[in-house]
Amino acid sequence: MLYLYLDESGDLGFDFVNKKPSKFFVVTILAVKGNEANRCLINGVKKTLRRKLNPKKKRKRIVEEIKGTKTVIDVKEYFYHQISGLDFGIYSIILNKKRVFQYLMNDKSRVYNYIARQVLDRIPYEDAQERIVLTIDKSKSKPEIIEFNHCIRRQLESRIDPIVPFDIHHSDSNPSSAESHWM
Repeated sequence: MLYLYLDESGDLGFDFVNKKPSKFFVVTILAVKGNEANRCLINGVKKTLRRKLNPKKKRKRIVEEIKGTKTVIDVKEYFYHQISGLDFGIYSIILNKKRVFQYLMNDKSRVYNYIARQVLDRIPYEDAQERIVLTIDKSKSKPEIIEFNHCIRRQLESRIDPIVPFDIHHSDSNPSSAESHWM
């Protein structure tokens, strides 16, 4: 099985005069092959959350996910140590939002779908023999999810062997909600 985890950083706001949107929009996919590797990844996240971000004596506010910008380097190193034997791939695209055409600034869903497709195109699918599971951090409305899924399926069906099932899940990025889809 090939597990793909897609998440974004930044926002798709383009009003640089009246608001303070991010300068860049980043879409990243973490790719993991096999059930055992996927379990190792999920367990590494859970251990890091439990031991480093939510220790028993400091549970005033529960942290549900590891954030790249808000997490100190010691915690990141601990997490990496938890998954150090894991074979994984990271694929990412950074969009400089000041270079987006004016007419696309009002069609954020199209921009998001396009960037996601560009990242997904970089992943080698030849090794996926059993199933491909794409999990996306839930950030879209129901119509946007339907449009995204249709767009991605249409794009990837030409690259994936027809006998290999391809699943798309939209879920919260915390490990407790993700586990039901990923295991």
